[in-house]
Amino acid sequence: MPLIGLGLLLLALFGAPLFAIIAASALLGYRHAEIDLAALAVEVYRLAEMPVLLAIPLFTLAGYLLGESGAPRRLVNLSRALFGWLPGSLAAVALITCAFFTAFTGASGVTIIALGALLYPALQQAGYDEHFNLGLITTSGSLGLLFAPSLPLILYGIVAQQTDVGKAVSIDQLFIAGILPGSLMLVLLLGYCLWHNRHRARPQQSQQVGPGRALREAIWELPLPFIVLGGIYSGTFAVSEAAAVTALYVLVVEVGILREIKLRQLPVIIRQSMVMVGGILIILGVSLASTNVLIDAGVPERLFVWVQEHVSSRLTFLIWLNIFLLLLGALLDIFSALVLVVPLILPVAVGFNVDPLHLGIIFLANMQIGYLTPPIGLNLFIASYRFEQPILTLYRATLPFLLILLLCVLIITYWPWLSLGLVGR
Repeated sequence: MPLIGLGLLLLALFGAPLFAIIAASALLGYRHAEIDLAALAVEVYRLAEMPVLLAIPLFTLAGYLLGESGAPRRLVNLSRALFGWLPGSLAAVALITCAFFTAFTGASGVTIIALGALLYPALQQAGYDEHFNLGLITTSGSLGLLFAPSLPLILYGIVAQQTDVGKAVSIDQLFIAGILPGSLMLVLLLGYCLWHNRHRARPQQSQQVGPGRALREAIWELPLPFIVLGGIYSGTFAVSEAAAVTALYVLVVEVGILREIKLRQLPVIIRQSMVMVGGILIILGVSLASTNVLIDAGVPERLFVWVQEHVSSRLTFLIWLNIFLLLLGALLDIFSALVLVVPLILPVAVGFNVDPLHLGIIFLANMQIGYLTPPIGLNLFIASYRFEQPILTLYRATLPFLLILLLCVLIITYWPWLSLGLVGR
């Protein structure tokens, strides 16, 4: 058994598919516990029975359709029209637009690639400092993960429901819980951007689209947040129903009304989005099977006992949790981290009286920063490739933004009301 485990670890280090490693470890655990190996298939089928699972492919498809249409350009124009009177307004435009876009795509790398092509040249043309531009776009790519209908929020809710410890966690509660923490990050970064560019002259009206025209152009995208949030919180839609309505709405608008996406492009876009969804779902399925092996073996309980022996208080636990999650975010993508780590740390956190909803926001806030954490934060490499800049330049450029986000994480971690106040827990 130890030799096989070591072999799996080596395979993972040499780039074997993550789902294969997790599935093999689950099968190994079942065999050792003398459980029928068909239990793995049962776990995958149990995942397929969950109604909320439909939200993942539908929201992903909507995000990809928006990315391939002219929506990013229209959102940039609208933000510039609304905030153009501020000094450093283009920086504010970048933050707000990227946060909105990442919330719908659920993938920060997609935001850097899709919106970076619009915003980075615009910032350079407006005379903003190049280091500031790089740091801003790279950081903005990870904003929005705490706002509905972010895929990581949905995925955390699914994993927490399957783990079933502590208070119940629902997807709509997670959507509400992320509003204030996500807004805190956005507001503090906005404040820094406006302060950094406080001496910059206001742009002339001739350099941007007027408010009336910008509103008319973006009129079809504006209802999207109201469809998702309004529909769910009013009780009109369940999460999966809101996802279906959103996907249908975006499809009709971008293909049928605005005709920015041709029918012949649809198969390619659907394929790209579903490849991403397929990767998430297969990892989630085999991870749930692996989690059951760990639970049956009593690993979470032993981990909690070990943590209790070495950690004296809830405050100390949260400090170490933040350090661990920041390192984890720099090493793993957010989807893998969610399905692998949440089942282990959730029972431990509940043992220290941390609400599962609060833990979810702490987890995602740290993982969001992990995208920017040297030496191997994913967004740093995506931005380095996209803008053809040395990785060390990206380290320096993102440092001020990273420090602000770290401050936000500390506030989110040690002020639970920020996550739980609107939910009433």
